[in-house]
Amino acid sequence: MEERVRELLRRSAADYTEVRWEEVFRSRVVFQREQLLALEATEERGGIVRALVDGAWGLAVFTDPEELPKKIEEATHLARTAARHVRDKVALAEVNPVEDRYQGPMARDIRGVPLEEKRKLAETYNKIILGFHPAIVSSSVRYADSLRRVICANSEGTYIEQEVPDVTLMLAAVARKNGDVQQGFESLGFAGGFEKALGHEEKAQAAAKRAVDLLSAKPVRGGRYTVVLDQDLAGVFIHEAFGHICEADFLLRNEPMRKVMELGKRFGVETLNVVDDGFIPGARGNCPYDDEGVPRTRVYLIKEGVLTGLMHSRATAKKLGSKPTGNARAVSWEHEPIVRMRNTFIEPGPYTFEEMLDGIDYGIYACGAFGGQTEFEQFTFSAAYGYEIVKGKLGEMVRDVVLTGNVFQTLRHIEMIGRDFQLKGSAGGCGKGGQWPLPITTGAPHVRIRDVVVGGR
Repeated sequence: MEERVRELLRRSAADYTEVRWEEVFRSRVVFQREQLLALEATEERGGIVRALVDGAWGLAVFTDPEELPKKIEEATHLARTAARHVRDKVALAEVNPVEDRYQGPMARDIRGVPLEEKRKLAETYNKIILGFHPAIVSSSVRYADSLRRVICANSEGTYIEQEVPDVTLMLAAVARKNGDVQQGFESLGFAGGFEKALGHEEKAQAAAKRAVDLLSAKPVRGGRYTVVLDQDLAGVFIHEAFGHICEADFLLRNEPMRKVMELGKRFGVETLNVVDDGFIPGARGNCPYDDEGVPRTRVYLIKEGVLTGLMHSRATAKKLGSKPTGNARAVSWEHEPIVRMRNTFIEPGPYTFEEMLDGIDYGIYACGAFGGQTEFEQFTFSAAYGYEIVKGKLGEMVRDVVLTGNVFQTLRHIEMIGRDFQLKGSAGGCGKGGQWPLPITTGAPHVRIRDVVVGGR
């Protein structure tokens, strides 16, 4: 296939042509209560052509490699037609052509593990949850895996083959008492083989225990508090509330936010460093190159409290006079790559967890990310659970913890950053522009923030 693709690209009449071909294996197992809801394995393959003519894109998708010559012509024709009407012309930042092959490590190739073995593993976790306590009334266990083989080639000479494995596990428990219903969950995601799904019995117990414990937890009292975020919630916060507004395509569409997000502007304390790292082996969704064939680089979004970088595709980098960062990603072969995060995290600071609690007369320790939404710089996040902080010590468990605020103000209110960093992939994914769920990882140490609005009773 390689020589044929290269020859077709050389003959393309477009100013620039790009081909991405994907072959994907997937399987999943779903239990709810005692019932097996899904047990399946599927394979799919398909590709997309992007042709650039006089500053306009043309796109064509296909499922048969024999269609590639026709699809290159089709994409070129569409681009040529669009160019007559497009005012905001596209140009691409220069990059060096790359030839490479990458294969993500798998101790146990997911394609060679029988579905029955995957079913038994999920059933084991499900039985742990259901048998944990009489108050457990329901469970949900979801195992999923995939192997995405991607060929990315362009008319500049790039030809890359990457195999990216992905394994996820969602363990959830529902507990009920006197009409009160509470949920506990653990969400895990890895770049690896079937071995990554093994040995999580304690996680299943933790999900069940949390659901039961939340039945006795009191609702949080609403107010403004000093809050300590655990690693999970702090990582999701920096991804959702800040990471998305550092994606250059968003800023190009939003002039008011572009003026706010000026490089060199201070956004937090000197100990605050926020990174989007392109390639961390073993972390979910990781491979050396993005879906434009650009090497994934490490980008400091905030360095010592100052905004120092944005995430770019080739097109946004050209428009803003920057360099491509390897952030152009597509959720599948049916979509064009857009600017997306990879591994986004807050770097560790100097403080222990005990030091971060010290001095707080009354505050909230917020743990886990249950959900949330952002609207430009405003955010609302629901923690999965929390604890009171009373005179520098952890107190009673609380629930219904909802954090609300302005991301820029919240970053300025960060007081302490812990040394206990964790990077985590979850079973979900990032959504943007109709492309979901894109595998990502988030990370942080504990983070202490003053004057946070906590919704509650």
